[in-house]
Amino acid sequence: MSSSGGTKAVLAALAANLGIAVTKFVAYALTGSSSMLAEAVHSVADSGNQALLLLGGKRAQRAASPSHQFGYGRARYVYAFIVSIVLFTLGGCFALYEAWHKFSDPHPIEGRWWWVPLAVLGIGIVMEGFSFRTAIREANHVRGRKSFRRYVKESRAPEIPVILLEDLGALTGLVLALVGVSATLVTHDGRWDALGSAAIGVLLVVIAAFLAIEMNSMLLGESADPEHQRAIEAAIPGEGIVSVIHLRTLHLGPDEVLVAAKVEVERDDDAAHVAAAIDAAERRIRAAVPLETRIYVEPDLRRHLA
Repeated sequence: MSSSGGTKAVLAALAANLGIAVTKFVAYALTGSSSMLAEAVHSVADSGNQALLLLGGKRAQRAASPSHQFGYGRARYVYAFIVSIVLFTLGGCFALYEAWHKFSDPHPIEGRWWWVPLAVLGIGIVMEGFSFRTAIREANHVRGRKSFRRYVKESRAPEIPVILLEDLGALTGLVLALVGVSATLVTHDGRWDALGSAAIGVLLVVIAAFLAIEMNSMLLGESADPEHQRAIEAAIPGEGIVSVIHLRTLHLGPDEVLVAAKVEVERDDDAAHVAAAIDAAERRIRAAVPLETRIYVEPDLRRHLA
């Protein structure tokens, strides 16, 4: 993975979720709370998701091959898309099933271990809060003046946005579980526990659907973000290039962009001058954006209408 910040956020989330998953399973074994089971499976799904993101970053670093001549940068999008599927099936759908099962056969949380779910959820909120804080700090390094909502939608690197959404969902899920468990303990009605599990399931399905839509867009191919697009277009004219006739960009991976441009050159320039002008434009493009670039420039003459 090229972004050390993304790796740091993923590792922090992985460590938090592994620890939380163990404590939640213990709490479920002692109390039989469906909210605790839903949250435990949620943490397992999140742990698997972080492992997938790390694997995607590793596979994206493979060198280009004859069959993949632009490299494997989009592997990061593929694995982020798989994350959305895992979050939907293993996390969201299981929580909804567990809610249905518990609602059809409700039973209260009783016995001497009644306090364990509350303690585990409190610990979970602290650990997830630490992971969420790490993700926010890493996002702040790269989002500039963008709002978090805009950053998540427009970012071309999937790791930090995915972790931000997962951690936000995890914290919200913990609060929902805490409400469900607390209401069950107070009322001795297990249906509150089932409702907590159902709310967690709906939350995870919504987040998974959002992630799937965003990653699908990246897999289909998105242009450079507007800021980089403008910087590239502004860098091209000069030293023999009169103007940009049209420009197309495409992300080959989060940190690599394909630039294809048709440019207007001087009508009386010879081939040597045109080649030198294109080389200079390529240098300006590479200096203008903090990305690896694959640049293809076609010289042409602008046809003016009489």
